Amino acid sequence: MTGSTLTWVLIAFGVYLVGMIAIGALYMKRNSSSEDYFLGGRNLNGFVAALSAQASDMSGWLLMGLPGSIYALGTGQTWIAIGLFLGTVANWLFISGRLRKYTIRANNSLTLPEFFENRYHDQKRVLLLVSSIVIVIFFLVYTASALASGGKLFNSMFGIDYHIALTFGAVVILLYTFMGGFMAVCTTDFIQGTLMLIALLVIPIVAYASLSGELSEILATTGVDGASFLNIMQEGGAPITAVSIISSLGWGLGYFGMPHILVRFMAIKNEEELKKSKTVGIVWVFLSLLFASIIGVVGRAYMAPVILGEEGMPSTENVFIEMIKRMFTEQFAMPFIAGIFLCAILAAIMSTADSQLLVTASAVAEDLYKGIFKKDAKEQEVLSLSRLTVVVVAVVAYIIAWNPDNSVMGLVSDAWAGFGAAFGPIVLMSLFWKRTNLKGAVAGIASGAIIVILWDYIPLVSGSTLGSVTGLYSLVPGFFISLILIIVVSLCTEEPSAEMLQEFEDVSRS
Repeated sequence: MTGSTLTWVLIAFGVYLVGMIAIGALYMKRNSSSEDYFLGGRNLNGFVAALSAQASDMSGWLLMGLPGSIYALGTGQTWIAIGLFLGTVANWLFISGRLRKYTIRANNSLTLPEFFENRYHDQKRVLLLVSSIVIVIFFLVYTASALASGGKLFNSMFGIDYHIALTFGAVVILLYTFMGGFMAVCTTDFIQGTLMLIALLVIPIVAYASLSGELSEILATTGVDGASFLNIMQEGGAPITAVSIISSLGWGLGYFGMPHILVRFMAIKNEEELKKSKTVGIVWVFLSLLFASIIGVVGRAYMAPVILGEEGMPSTENVFIEMIKRMFTEQFAMPFIAGIFLCAILAAIMSTADSQLLVTASAVAEDLYKGIFKKDAKEQEVLSLSRLTVVVVAVVAYIIAWNPDNSVMGLVSDAWAGFGAAFGPIVLMSLFWKRTNLKGAVAGIASGAIIVILWDYIPLVSGSTLGSVTGLYSLVPGFFISLILIIVVSLCTEEPSAEMLQEFEDVSRS
């Protein structure tokens, strides 16, 4: 990249980043309570809620992990996208409205752990403690994945050392999250979600129009069989297995337990705005997943004869970055536009990292500190601790992301499995099964988190993990074991109190 081209790209990045920090500064003055900082006073409009929920969901995984996986192994990897789309639709249609109503009925709960505590009348605050610990552990890994994406973006684009790039990205995200809280995060997410969608639509269409010849023939020049690469029932040139399809579709189960997505449902202003959110959110995610998948396919042909991932070449996860660089700095000589579209990747990264930092801060300050250790803590005290927690979590995630060889896809899948298995089943049971009780809830959250950790990290079979031996994504066994334990433990222990049953009925009738 020439000096003048690099200058224009840097200007685009600078304008974007300054804008995000300015939004944080603007909303800093409006946060007078923890409800303002964590839920924006439950005053989120439909469009902002929808794009914020989906932008915070997809992260750098959407523009790096998914296209890179398809680029490397073919369209068999799109089963993940199918699972995620089905999970998104189910989340908006069945969870969003009922969760919003129930969190208000359950003593105006501001966070997911607080909702669990109020839903099950947990006087000893066991649920608050267990769920807060799960949030802190898995969001550290999730935030690390976002920071690693940012480091790889700046490293690939500008040749900046990965560690310097990692530091720069972490500081910017930290600044506006620290200052502005929930409304700053949602407003920036709205802008970022819009930018992500535009980039996802434009780049693959322009790239495909630039190709000369049959797609399958061009793919063959990159060392893959075109027909196999384009066959959804093939993976890496071999027939896809049932376990692989189940694992990929299983990603959709994770949506029911994602605190940073569920909190958007809790914050929507009213029922009318919620209806708008459902439509906008579902359409956004359909188009985004479809075109992110197309990027992986078209990118393989567009970048030919270059084959990413080979020795000396950038990672396959950089396919979208490399397409933008070639298209707007070489093919069309429009470096400022290249910078704007590259900001879409930064937007995907930032929109998830900021949400993760905020939810973790709420778990520490609102749930652990105020909920367990100092129940009479004043609002300003909780607000200050929240901001301090944002800094501490960012630093720890930064340390986890320090290794440039960490896979974005790998980090995201670990965190997604943890949340999906720990919280997904209990969210469903809390909203739709009145017989669920406190002991069942504790058993479900603890077992889901433990199964994922055992499955992915503990070598239980001849020095290998269950995940590597079976090939089954840990979210699937974790989710269903958690669900079974919630049902069995609830049925084997005392029934919920009359007051709990009445609250359930109130929500069901409203």
